[in-house]
Amino acid sequence: MLITKLKNLKELETYFEKKLYVFKCFGCKEIYFPEEEIKKFINERQDGITGIAEIDYLCNKDFAKAYIKKNTNEIAVSEGIIVFSCGVGVQVVAGLLEEKIVFPGCDTFYLNGFQGLTVLDCDCNQCGECYLNYTGGICPITSCAKSLLNGPCGGAKNKKCEVDPETDCGWILIYERLRKIGKESILKNKKTFIRDFEKIIKGI
Repeated sequence: MLITKLKNLKELETYFEKKLYVFKCFGCKEIYFPEEEIKKFINERQDGITGIAEIDYLCNKDFAKAYIKKNTNEIAVSEGIIVFSCGVGVQVVAGLLEEKIVFPGCDTFYLNGFQGLTVLDCDCNQCGECYLNYTGGICPITSCAKSLLNGPCGGAKNKKCEVDPETDCGWILIYERLRKIGKESILKNKKTFIRDFEKIIKGI
């Protein structure tokens, strides 16, 4: 079980300094999703939006690909993408649109209960503080074996993780994604992150 909440409005406003294309997921009914808040927020910012895709199960890569193909022109003229979903949906879109900066519109919180199983390439740790806007849509918590928030450990060899030599180093993936979109300076300019474990222990 998990719950999504709209990110801090001041943070969201900084995203809309650019022309954005919006992805909104409404698939998982067992998840609390702030549908009305998101709708109100989007309606008040129509001038900054090039288009909107409302998708059933954005975490399904094939669905997402189909919507991207259908809306190629509107996406192409945007300066970035904002995704209203759990962290998995953000990561899927970022992986399919590697040439665009992708922003999460929500934070995802953990709720007690059975989590289920997934065969997806991406995962969301439900930490309550989504960092994907700083890391090119690649989660530093789930893609790094040590869940490091502020850069690599320095133990990678040939771009592979020292914990598992078969796995790509998450922070090298993050750097290469940001370099691809010309945003690697984010890693120098961003604030230092200190993870709030109380949000994970207590949930919401």
